[in-house]
This record gives sequence, C-alpha cells and structure tokens, in this order.
Amino acid sequence: MIMPVQISGKKMLLGGEWVGRDQMIEVRDPQDNSLIDSVPAASSEDMIRCIEEAKEGAKIAAAMPVHERMRVINAAADYIETHKEEYSVIIAKEGSKTIREASKETTRCIQTLRISAEEARRINGETISFDQMPGSENRIGYYYRFPIGIIAAITPFNDPLNLVAHKVGPAIAAGNAIIVKPATVTPLSALLLAEAFAHAGLPPKVLSVVTGYGHEIGDVLVTHPAIRMISFTGGLEAGENIVRKAGLKKISMELGSNSPVIVLEDADLQEAVESTVSGAFWAAGQNCLGVQRIYIQESIMAAFQKEFVTLTEQYIVGDKQLQETDMGPLINEREAKRVQALVNEAVEKGADLLTGGNRTGAFYSPTVLANIPENCRIAKEEIFGPVALLYPVKDLDHAIQESNSVDFGLQAGIFTKNIEKAHQAIAQMDVGGIMINDSSDYRIDAMPFGGVKKSGLGREGIKFAIQEMTEPKVVCFKLSDRS
Repeated sequence: MIMPVQISGKKMLLGGEWVGRDQMIEVRDPQDNSLIDSVPAASSEDMIRCIEEAKEGAKIAAAMPVHERMRVINAAADYIETHKEEYSVIIAKEGSKTIREASKETTRCIQTLRISAEEARRINGETISFDQMPGSENRIGYYYRFPIGIIAAITPFNDPLNLVAHKVGPAIAAGNAIIVKPATVTPLSALLLAEAFAHAGLPPKVLSVVTGYGHEIGDVLVTHPAIRMISFTGGLEAGENIVRKAGLKKISMELGSNSPVIVLEDADLQEAVESTVSGAFWAAGQNCLGVQRIYIQESIMAAFQKEFVTLTEQYIVGDKQLQETDMGPLINEREAKRVQALVNEAVEKGADLLTGGNRTGAFYSPTVLANIPENCRIAKEEIFGPVALLYPVKDLDHAIQESNSVDFGLQAGIFTKNIEKAHQAIAQMDVGGIMINDSSDYRIDAMPFGGVKKSGLGREGIKFAIQEMTEPKVVCFKLSDRS
C-alpha cells in the first residue's frame, strides 16, 4: 500500500533541519481560494543562517563520490515515482495545472532526476597539448571540472516541481550545495522534492528549501558573497533586478518570451491547428514556451483561423482535479485581471476578438485575437495567459521579419513540408530553439534550453546546466628535461 506523502510538519528545510516559524504563509488553491496548507515565512536571519550551513554543505557535496551522487538522485526519483499520484495532486492544487498536466510534470521530474544521475558520470575533462607552444615540449597536462560551491535557485510557480528539479538535480550531480527559494504561491511541490532527497539519504546541508517572501529573503540570497551562482527562472523585470544586485557571480536566467509560430501554405493544416491550440493554452497559457504569435500565410489564413477558433471553443475549462478538464484557472485573480486588461486594451484599439475574453475570478477563457494593432502592449509583451494572436503574412520572409521584431527569443515553431524553407527559418530566426512541424511549446529535459535577447542568459537542460555549475581546473606537469 502506498502511503500518502506528507509535507514535513509544514516546515521548511534549512541547513539539513526541518524547521517551522511563528509567521506562516498561506498556500491557497487559485481555483476557489481554499486553504491547502501553510509554510514558514523565513526571515533574512534565516537565510543568512542557511547560507552559513550551505558552506559546510558545499564541502560535503564536493566530497561525495560520483556513484553516491548517482545513487541519491536515483533514489529520489524512485521515491517520487512511488508517490506520483500524491505529487501530482499537490501540483494541481497549489498551481494552475489540471491533474492531467500535473501528472505529466511529475513524470518529467522523474526523468529530469534520472538524466541528472546519468550525467553525473560524464563530467569529464580532456588532455591538453602543451607542446603546441615552442618551449613547452616538456610539459603535459589536462583539465577537469570541479563544483563551484553554493548555488541559489529561484523558481517560478508555473512548473513548481520540474523546474526545481532542473536546478537541484544538476547541482547535486555536479557536487554543489544548493538553496532553493520557491515561488511564494507554490512552495509545497519544492518541499516535496526536498522530502524525496531527504528520504534518499542526501547528506544534510547540501540542499535547503527556504520558503518566504522575496522582499524579505531574496536580496540576502542574491547578494551574499558566498553564493557563487544564481539560477533564476521568472520574469524579465525580476531578472534585471537580480543582475543589478548580484555582484560577481555566475548567472543563469530563463526570462520568458512571446513565442512565434509560422504556418506556411504547404503545412498539414490540422496538425498545425491542433499543435498551436495546445501550445497556446497549456497550463492556462502560463508557460514560457507558450504559443503567443501565430503567423499564417495569407492563402490559408481563413481556413486556419476557422479551425483554430473551433478547436479553441471546444476546450473544457473547469475543475483542475477532473481528468476531462483541459484548462484550469490562472495562478490568481490578479493575474487573470492583468490578462483581461491586456486583451481589453487591444480590442479597444481595434483588435478583433474571435472567441473568449471572459473572466470569472482567476479563470480566463481561452482567447483568440486577430487584426492586432502594433501599438498595443499585447503585441510586444509576454502575455503569460491563455491568449493567442493570429497574423496573416505574405511569405516566409515576411513571417521571419515579424517573428524577430520583438525583444524576446526563446523558442519558435514552423510548419512546412519544404526543407529549404525550414532551413531558412532555422538560420534567420533569432531564438534559442526552433521546432519544425511543431509548436514552440516542445521541450525534452535533456536538450539545451534557453533564449537570446531578453529571454535570458545561459542554458538549462541537465548536461548544459552542469557545465554552468562547474568550472575547469587546468593541471600542468613540467617534466625534467634531463635524460
């Protein structure tokens, strides 16, 4: 019999200990504002203490042999797999995802950890030919990679388990200590991940999950000189603020996008419609890869628009815990009102509302706009909500020009059967990834993931995160030239 997962006494994991505090933060279900649980509101003093404990944790982590890192990470994955249903329910309760979406996230988290364990064995260096330089014929050597120390991970609400795993798994695989500051509205999933690692036998002080308000503990974490790297996933404004404050640290950031998808006249229309509808409304559109701008060749614009609106209107919006539900609420009513304001501004300036545009509490219906004026915010900003924008374009050149006209560049998609046009898009689109005959909303956890322009710095994806979380050390032996 599978025992239900329990949050450890509504406590946070600080320096190897589960601790509570008098001041608590309520965690509420955005669907009905019901209270799910409460977690400690950590103080700045708590974070300072945590960092001091992590200094010892970094030494412990660096000394762990690779096989032990692998064993612990795999054991954590096993624990989550055994308790998959309970983890999925928590994801669906505290966030916006439906139970089907949450179950997929839990599966991905398990995969992320297993890949992390595998990549731990592949942190390799290579030999260096020192004799390439005249006068160095008697030198030989190599480089190897070593852990950087303490990593600060600041994670968002939209993938409250797997995005935490994308930071914790590589950090432990590489031999680092890591402090996680999860989103205030979705801390329970991160605590469950910490519970899995505690159950797996991760040494104390290597991992901390500190719950609290950003204004209270965020600056301490970001500015402390003992923190050697900040791994942040979130909004552009917050990311820029972190960069200004961080000081001399490694920084990895994924800051979102307003992803474009191009649909050419030779595309499989049904496949393109189904993929882009799913890509636009997955997790209520609160997805950094979510389809926002769709550029459709003029000759198929009418047919695509009709099919897209029809499929959108078939989306089932409602109770997140029901298997038949396609889309739940946004993370809170404030966010739903923000999306509503963006749509209303566009409509007031002349955009056509083809379907949707309705809000009830934190719920906002799947919405489709056309004829969007360039002078409205929704045309350039990240919506981070269930809204898709349809644009006609003359040809591929026009579509690429429009796709590149914004300040973001995370991922893109293109639907075409023409290999030359696909390669033109690959070469000319300013993005970190391009999906051919798929929407922008596609990712596997092993691939390099990140963007250009204001979409971020560096790359995630386990192998590539490990590169960011380690440094090369050069070793050179000068040999005696005596025979």
